[in-house]
Amino acid sequence: MSKRTTARPTSVPRTVARLLLGAVLVFAGASHLSFARDDFQAQVPEWLPIDDDAVVLASGVVEIALGSSLIALGRWRVAVGLVAAAFFVAIFPGNISQLVTKTSAFGLDTDAKRWLRLPFQPLLVFVALWSTGAWRDRRIVLDRLRRRR
Repeated sequence: MSKRTTARPTSVPRTVARLLLGAVLVFAGASHLSFARDDFQAQVPEWLPIDDDAVVLASGVVEIALGSSLIALGRWRVAVGLVAAAFFVAIFPGNISQLVTKTSAFGLDTDAKRWLRLPFQPLLVFVALWSTGAWRDRRIVLDRLRRRR
């Protein structure tokens, strides 16, 4: 039987935030695959040597998987939180690219609006780490990973 990734229970506010973040990710991932696909393609940095549509489809699938995991895999919440935070960091260049290239998407049609959006990505990183207990329990996870080697 596999061990839990965290020994400590979580609080109600953390659980609610984790479930909400999961739902938001599932919705965002589904939107990558359907009605907002063009807007997401506009955010893919020009310097990325991969087809824009492939990037959008892949990131949509990843968001659905992460969101579903945040909702359904509570016993693995710390590991999922770390992966979600890393994902949010990895896609941040798309937000910066949208600002630098002055690309209008999602109603962000001015530099002021594009600048205002940037702080939300670090906020997502924080919510992923806080709501899953990943920041609080990171030493437990790292110790277990070291022991497996």
